[in-house]
Formats: sequence, C-alpha cells, structure tokens
Amino acid sequence: MYGNDWVVAHTKPRCEKKLVQHCKREGIASSLPCYRSPHRYRGKTVIFRKPLFPGYVFLRLSGDQRHLIRQCDYIANLLTVLDQELFDRQLREILAALETDVEVRLAPAIGEGVRVQIKSGPLRGLEGWVENRQGPTTVMLRLDFIGQAAAVKVEAWELEPT
Repeated sequence: MYGNDWVVAHTKPRCEKKLVQHCKREGIASSLPCYRSPHRYRGKTVIFRKPLFPGYVFLRLSGDQRHLIRQCDYIANLLTVLDQELFDRQLREILAALETDVEVRLAPAIGEGVRVQIKSGPLRGLEGWVENRQGPTTVMLRLDFIGQAAAVKVEAWELEPT
C-alpha cells in the first residue's frame, strides 16, 4: 500500500459507531455514512442516525495503521479496495447526498425473479416475486394469492430478499 488508501472494515454486529470512535482516538481517518431515521415515542419524534451500510466502516489507512487496526476488537474483516479512485468518487457522492434534505436509504440489490418480502407500509409481510424493475427505486411485484397475480408498485427500500 502506498499512502493512505481506502480500506473497508467489515465490523462485528452493531459495532460501526464504536469503531469510528476508536479510530478517532487513534488518529485514523474513518467514514460512516448515516441517514436520519425518525421514530415516534409517546407523541415525541426522536431522530436516530443509522448506518447507511450496516456492518461497514470506510477507513483511510497507511501501512502502519493497517497493522494497528487489525488488533481492534470491533472488526471482523478488512476488505481491500481495488479501484481507489472509483471508490473515493462514489463515497463522496453518497456523503454529498446525505448532506442534503433528500431521503437517502440503502436500496437492496433486488432484480427480476428475486423472491422478496415487503417490510413496511400497508402491504407489510406480504411476499412475492420481482416481476420487473423500473428505475433505481421502484419495482413491480407479482403477489400470488387465490391463484391470481396482482402487480403492485413498491419502493425498493421497502423490500428485503427472502
């Protein structure tokens, strides 16, 4: 490795923010893109910051820091970034989008033929197959019930593969 290259830290479950704090103490540059997630509790709205990519923290490491970070208890694995320029550009674009008021959520890699379950909204819990995908966030589902099929438009972030 030459200079400070991007490395992706695959963290142990729910250790992303702990790893970022550890990196701050050790003087290691880290990035944890987070989105705002509002929740209502007894009439109050509380805003949580949740990792956009759960289980991953992006680190800029020198060779010496790479050895140091491997000893950290919060990391399950370190992944090498092969195309540093592409990764850097894409990460900057995601961070820029998160700084706006536009809603940014992780869109699952769901393509045609994938079996999915709807995880939110009025159709929560229903399962179906992705019939076709239109654009980056909208899919058409085929829900099979009573031997018939119905096409339903659902946002991709409302789906999870089964």
